[in-house]
Amino acid sequence: MEAVAEGLWGLADHHEKKGEIGKAVKCLEAICQSQVSFLPTVEVKTRLRIATLLLKHSHNVNHAKSHLERCQLLLMSIPSCFNLKCRAYSLLSQCYHLVGAIPSQKQILNKGLALTASTGEGYSAKLWSCNFNSQLANALIIEGDYHGSISALENGYNCSSQMFYPELQMFFATSILHVHLMQWDDVNLVERAVNNCHVVWESIQPDKRQQCVGLFFYNELLHIFYLLRICDYKSASQHVENLDSAMKADMQQMRHIQELTKELNALNLSLSRSGLHHRERSALSEKQAQLEEQLSKITGMNSAGKESLEPAYFGNVRRTWADKLELAPPPIDGEWLPKSAIFALIELMAVLSGRPKGLLKECGKRIQSGLQTIKDELVKLGISDGVREVDLQHSAIWMAGIFLMLLMQFLENKVAVELTRSEFVEAQEALVQMRNWFIRFPTILQACESIIEMLRGQYAHSVGCYSEAAFHFIESAKLTQSKSLQAMCQVYAAVSYICIGGSESSAQALDLIRPVYEMMDSFVGIREKTSVLFAYGFLLMRQQNLQEARVGLATGLQLTHIHLGNLQLVSQYLTILGNLALALRDTGQAREILRSALTLAKKLYDIPTQIWVLSNLTALYQQLGEKGNEMENLEYQNKKMGELQKRLDDARSSIHHIELIDKTTIHVHQLHEVDIKRVMAGPSTGISLDIPESVGLSATAPAPSRLMDLDIGRRGKRKI
Repeated sequence: MEAVAEGLWGLADHHEKKGEIGKAVKCLEAICQSQVSFLPTVEVKTRLRIATLLLKHSHNVNHAKSHLERCQLLLMSIPSCFNLKCRAYSLLSQCYHLVGAIPSQKQILNKGLALTASTGEGYSAKLWSCNFNSQLANALIIEGDYHGSISALENGYNCSSQMFYPELQMFFATSILHVHLMQWDDVNLVERAVNNCHVVWESIQPDKRQQCVGLFFYNELLHIFYLLRICDYKSASQHVENLDSAMKADMQQMRHIQELTKELNALNLSLSRSGLHHRERSALSEKQAQLEEQLSKITGMNSAGKESLEPAYFGNVRRTWADKLELAPPPIDGEWLPKSAIFALIELMAVLSGRPKGLLKECGKRIQSGLQTIKDELVKLGISDGVREVDLQHSAIWMAGIFLMLLMQFLENKVAVELTRSEFVEAQEALVQMRNWFIRFPTILQACESIIEMLRGQYAHSVGCYSEAAFHFIESAKLTQSKSLQAMCQVYAAVSYICIGGSESSAQALDLIRPVYEMMDSFVGIREKTSVLFAYGFLLMRQQNLQEARVGLATGLQLTHIHLGNLQLVSQYLTILGNLALALRDTGQAREILRSALTLAKKLYDIPTQIWVLSNLTALYQQLGEKGNEMENLEYQNKKMGELQKRLDDARSSIHHIELIDKTTIHVHQLHEVDIKRVMAGPSTGISLDIPESVGLSATAPAPSRLMDLDIGRRGKRKI
């Protein structure tokens, strides 16, 4: 019977290579359904193979799970077969993860860990222990158990240290940093994790570092998240440049590989022709060998290399090696995000790094590039026009969530860039897109609701609707758990109230500013501090408390200039300080400050701030009696006011204007209980095993990735 099994295994391999997955599965299931019993190990290997095919080529997680659960029962009666048991535990863990059965996943992983602990100190046992600890950490993150996740990762780190395996140590060191960034309970713990990543990375030999491309991208991005959080934009920019260079080099290499592959395929076709002269065939064969050697050197593998490795981690199974950025060796193959998502993230980091510097044109290009990449990936996941949350396969929700969150962050930055440039209609369109995506995917994008309300407030403020702006900022603060976002929205609302004017509005502004002002030193970084100093200084100036306002604003300006480098905020600080200098009759300083403010506002195409500066310069020239400068300045001011008015008229005449500023929050269609179960349950399970559901269909959805929280800004904790 073993010969029969070998034959059916070989036939299944043949069908898989031809892409006939349904036939391959039927060959293997013939062994499982045979009336004549095979050896238990034969059946176990067969069911493992079926489960791998189903996970790799279909949405049929439940059938894969059934085969693996049967494997587990069979393996209980076999005393040895360590690797088979570990493979079964690992794949079954993935299935439980895909169907959202986290308690069952934790149970099977703990069984795996117990097995590795009972086998002694062998190298293979340590590798599998690392695998199970990594998966366990991911499962615990989903339950919000940060402490337990870090504990599992530290176990993996210690295990890899005992193996003297620095690349594997780096995998766990970066994962630990990732969890600390998601939790951020203690800045000292985060800093220690950052430093440990640096130490471990430096311990890897330079030639081996070049092979750890996935770890390089992961480590650099985590460093950027950390530096942006502590508002060290200068250091973050250097890491962004490193990533950008590496991304471009990888893309160039992939183009070269595609060219070589195309040439090799053409050569193989020529060699397949009959009647070739011996000399010609010999020359073609020599050229073929050269091309294969070139490809082998570039990819670091031969044709039988990585393709034959057993998939052992979420996110790996559906993409070729060229589409993956692996973080660890088999049997872990941990992957954080697919390469397309990593490259989109790098574009996003370039935007976050460049926007404060006023590099708006470059940011616009990056945003368009990132949006196109993400939309292409969403189409691959089956998310086209009209598709909603309830239409998604459960196995597609995870990866869809990654790309949808990235999409929203690009659109958020597009709104910010367009508002800075006074392109109000463009900002409207991006904001409406955000709202529409949120309405279609309200559970996955739940964390974006407060961001959308904040951006509605920023749009309303930019077009002079200050009362509506304050409403949306306050609503945004109510919708988030993030203390940072709550503080920023309170400051934004306070500025809108100050712009309304009057004693009542000033009192409302002070009520919003005071609690943030009192706790401004408790925030990580100085973003909140610089913003509240600006708002408080603005309020004091309006209340004619000029000297105190001047001191606070000067402090805020210095912090903004040194740490944030946000040119728009700097120009606004300078404008207020110029106005203060003018009120205090310090005309020399007022002229110098206002000219600097105007230069920055022009660089940013920030027309409202330009007009604000110009009105102060007009008053300055009046005070100094410089009639010529006054008339010239007033003419330029009127020109800019006309330009702004046209843009405001275009925005207000748009069909979206009223709905965006309206003092109502977004109404989302609440899912019925049956719809929620549909989202969570995934595909039907009542399908005959000999006709696997979805096999043979081209639509395949990537499985969930590890530690996938993408919060790089102000969003609070979220659970999907």
